[in-house]
Amino acid sequence: MLRYVIKRMITIPFLLLGVASVAFVLSQMTKGDPLAALLPERMMSNPEVVAAVKAEWGLDQPLPVRYGIYIGNLLQGDMGTSFTTRRPVAQDIAERLPATLELVIAAMIVGSSVGIGIGLLSARFKNSALDIGTRGFALLGSSVPIFWSGLIFLYIFTVRLDWAPGTGRLDARSTPPPDITGMYTIDALLSGQMTTFIEALSHLLLPALILGWTVTGIVARLVRSSLLDSLGQDYARTARAKGAPERAVLLNHALPNALIPVLTILGFTFAYLITGAVLTEAIFSWPGIGSYAVTASRSLDYPAIGGVTIVGATAFLLANLVTDIAYAWANPKIKVS
Repeated sequence: MLRYVIKRMITIPFLLLGVASVAFVLSQMTKGDPLAALLPERMMSNPEVVAAVKAEWGLDQPLPVRYGIYIGNLLQGDMGTSFTTRRPVAQDIAERLPATLELVIAAMIVGSSVGIGIGLLSARFKNSALDIGTRGFALLGSSVPIFWSGLIFLYIFTVRLDWAPGTGRLDARSTPPPDITGMYTIDALLSGQMTTFIEALSHLLLPALILGWTVTGIVARLVRSSLLDSLGQDYARTARAKGAPERAVLLNHALPNALIPVLTILGFTFAYLITGAVLTEAIFSWPGIGSYAVTASRSLDYPAIGGVTIVGATAFLLANLVTDIAYAWANPKIKVS
């Protein structure tokens, strides 16, 4: 296992280099002028100013030269400077990533726990009204567009019922907790600010529910099908023959085996949500990686686009590695080659 992990860790930098290269080439091939993010519109007609800005940002160099400079800086940990914010891309991402991680972790907790519970109920009461209802709820969560459910929930629970706070991570006049991890709920707990913790948690709950609802649908259907398959295996029939109640067969024998394929889905879902929570962040004004990526793509901010791409690729590669390790740990029959 250790040899396998080391081998995978060695290949990750080379894979990221390939991803960065492809992202650089594709971003340079898109139609559009990044000068729109660097210059006011009234200055675009001034050739001298345009030439000076191109020279300052290296946009006057041939594509191979720009690629070499980009990769050389990247190997030194420099993702470049954002055209939009005029700050290092690594600094922008470092400030926004904790907000996205906080939202994604909360969504995964909500989605996986509810999804496993729904899958259990559906498998236990197969083809009953409860099964049909829970499957319908799960299917609705994975089918309804996030922008629609987010706006509807925000209108109902915030505007109409006033059960949930508004958008953002805290109230407008609130002071964030000391920056320890960048996640407001955890930082508030670590610093002993319970009032701030409750406020941050209340702001986190609704977007986490919306984002987690999509996870619920995927997990619930997979758990149900895996449980039904496990309940028909010889070990389940043997447990029943020995007098084990159906609840014990379901929880102690079938569920541990049914959760093994769920590990793969959860790992890749977590990685996807790191950069895929764009709509949720936009609706709830959540200052994360997703909203940063949208701003970068609109203005053809090449360095920012490349930085977000690298973060997303890193998340997928690490999630794949962790999932494989968890798979081997959960199922000793699996041989890691």
